[in-house]
Amino acid sequence: MLPKLPPHEDFLKFAEELADVSRKMLLAESKISPKISIKPDYSYVTNADKAVETKLREMIEETYPTHGILGEEFDNINVDAEFVWVLDPIDGTAPFIAGIPVYGTLIALAWKGKPYIGVMDHPATSDRWTGVAGLFAKLNGEPVNVKACEGLNTAFVTCSSPDFMTEAEQASFAEIRKIVPYVQYGGSCYAYGVLASGRTDLAIDCGLESFDVFASAAVIQGAGGFMTDWNGNNIDINWSGQIIAAGDNDCLAAAIHILNSARAR
Repeated sequence: MLPKLPPHEDFLKFAEELADVSRKMLLAESKISPKISIKPDYSYVTNADKAVETKLREMIEETYPTHGILGEEFDNINVDAEFVWVLDPIDGTAPFIAGIPVYGTLIALAWKGKPYIGVMDHPATSDRWTGVAGLFAKLNGEPVNVKACEGLNTAFVTCSSPDFMTEAEQASFAEIRKIVPYVQYGGSCYAYGVLASGRTDLAIDCGLESFDVFASAAVIQGAGGFMTDWNGNNIDINWSGQIIAAGDNDCLAAAIHILNSARAR
């Protein structure tokens, strides 16, 4: 059970102000060819990633100077603080470069190291999921909820890319793939939004960091769903690696059992 949360209204309003700024910047940047660099982990980064995160950091530091900031592109600040903003300026940089409209800005506020408030903003489709963990989630201002799942044999699964998995993780995921009827690949953060809206059942990924999932976690938990690592442990701000999200707790438990059974062989 989640602990009693602090008042969220002002924080969520500010998070949406951040998302308004990022949306405007990304829509402008999407009309031109971005300047692309390759990071040490072989992922893409563009001038837009850095410009958006720089602007959001400036706004946070001016409004909440005692809060911490954890972002993808620059050094972390005061991440042991009670409140830490967790930023991914462009989740899905490769789709952004290619013009595939599943990219978005992820803005989260962690409280005591846990997902608390989340905003998932998708400029190209004008979609925005917002949520407070354990309380509510909305899509474009309308309430959303996860859905029940009859079992893995009927589960609709998403995965950003199996290329992010190790060979052992791919072998575990292959056991899931044998049971579920379909896996949709390449949805980036949009895939977690549609899970919160009850359109899909499971999202399974690897090779991620807290800035990749904290906003999604708050939204999905607000919609009545779950997000853990592959062992079923709740994530915190120091987490990285494997992630699984689900709308149905029984479906989540079944998937975790299969993933771990495969690894134990």
